[in-house]
Amino acid sequence: MTSLAELRKTYALGSLDETGVNANPVHQFNAWFSQALSAQLPEPNAMTLATADEHGRPSARTVLIKGVDERGFVFFTNYTSRKGMDLTHNPHACLLFYWPELERQIRIEGPVVRVEAAESDAYYASRPLGSRLGAWASPQSKVIENRAWLEAREQEIAAHYGDHPPRPPHWGGYRLVPEMLEFWQGRPSRLHDRLRYTRTAQGEWQIARLAP
Repeated sequence: MTSLAELRKTYALGSLDETGVNANPVHQFNAWFSQALSAQLPEPNAMTLATADEHGRPSARTVLIKGVDERGFVFFTNYTSRKGMDLTHNPHACLLFYWPELERQIRIEGPVVRVEAAESDAYYASRPLGSRLGAWASPQSKVIENRAWLEAREQEIAAHYGDHPPRPPHWGGYRLVPEMLEFWQGRPSRLHDRLRYTRTAQGEWQIARLAP
């Protein structure tokens, strides 16, 4: 059996240079995301969401991005889940996209705000019926008795609302407003390319190269 210390990979698929990136990091993100889609990666929209509670204790989980524009990066969840409670007490977070097939990562940091109710309503209505019922049935992050309890709860919700459940008041979207984005491209000898965008007080973006 190979030891953990012996596991290693050489990164040599590409490079990242200041002269070859977009001056706007959201546009640069969209360019890389389009390439991830074209490469048919499994769930390229999956990202790690890291939060911290009121005591500074961190937690992380994988969620799906559901919107990107100049205002920020949008995901949806239960407001009373652990991540929701973290964001209530400490409305800042970090997102991490990792695409090993492309030897790329994108890290995004900034404050988090809830999206408008109309935006949450629209996305909720677009979800499959099972997902809409599940948002009602699951007290996310809470201890439950067993799987049977959850399935029974789902059946109760389905019987009550039928095919047209409204959006639960405890469920909706968040938008991370980016203050920092880092684009990482793997390179040989662990001398990776790292370009960081930071927003100035004037609202402009500055690009800096970081040591790997």
